[in-house]
Amino acid sequence: MGLGPGPGPGPGTGRTVTVFGAYGHTGRFVVAQLRERGFLPVLSGRDAGKLRALAASEPGLEVRPASVDDPAALDRALDGVDAVINCAGPFAVTAAPVIEAALRAGIPYVDVAAEIEANLDTFTHFADRARAAGVVIVPAMAFYGGLGDLLATAAMGDWTAADEATIAYGLSSWHPTPGTRSAGAVSGERRGGRRVRYTEGRLEYHEDAPTLLKWPFPDPMGTREVVAEFTMADVVTLPSHLAIPEVRTHMASEAARDLSAPDTPAPTAADGSGRSDQTFLVEAVVRSGDTERRAVARGRDIYAVTAPLTVEAVHRILTGRTHTPGVTSAGEAFDAPDFLRALSPHITFELSHP
Repeated sequence: MGLGPGPGPGPGTGRTVTVFGAYGHTGRFVVAQLRERGFLPVLSGRDAGKLRALAASEPGLEVRPASVDDPAALDRALDGVDAVINCAGPFAVTAAPVIEAALRAGIPYVDVAAEIEANLDTFTHFADRARAAGVVIVPAMAFYGGLGDLLATAAMGDWTAADEATIAYGLSSWHPTPGTRSAGAVSGERRGGRRVRYTEGRLEYHEDAPTLLKWPFPDPMGTREVVAEFTMADVVTLPSHLAIPEVRTHMASEAARDLSAPDTPAPTAADGSGRSDQTFLVEAVVRSGDTERRAVARGRDIYAVTAPLTVEAVHRILTGRTHTPGVTSAGEAFDAPDFLRALSPHITFELSHP
């Protein structure tokens, strides 16, 4: 595993990263961010034609087609690189084969999975093997799962336990990508149409109807209606390392309606970088007794902002700035406040301890 930045891009220098699913909506942002940060992306995924088309617009990048049912091709895709970022969902299908390939190669693995069950599978099935191999595996290193975990961990500060954590998502809108819709369908099938929550220290599947409540987001957003217990991957990442028996995630009602509507279009670019005009405010509140601590992140485009999250994670892993090997969440792997501040100007981060 490459642990130093090395003299410059190239295999074995700590700067070469395979992006699996490179031609997808999020994958393209990740490739661009890697190049901006001085890494050399290697383009991979199952569709060779789409990979070649992306390479034509990104001169100088190598193409290595691979599918998850072809271990030899995955090994070729990871040969000589220093890390892999998996951007190809549904992760219920792709995560395990790419992690297996990363373990064979002895390199770090990071993914952007928002699927609760897929992330749980990663923690369950690979924890012992990754720790024994000394390989860092970070699932859900994305807007959902990663950002909320970093915020909650930062809000916890010196607390070793809390009674409750709530992540409230204030999205101006949510135009889902085809990948988001596909992953959601897979998760829905695995749950048999039930909903999920994290309560009393465990995941619980239920058929209760969603409820609405008012959430007092910080200004300028202010109080907004949210769908309570609109459960996201934070219910896997936070409990993996924080002693909090109740973890809840709420979603702005307008964004939830966008996601559920079958005719909501995919995101469209509003600037030269490909970002949409969607804005977000995410607030993490941890409570111990009557005391609350808060952390807030503001930014634009939940898909685009996943790129600096994943690339910063890879950079820190390859330069030895992680707390533990094995399967780990963002908040456990990294110094959460420092990580969040390093994401400026992509994310504005505020921490409030009474």
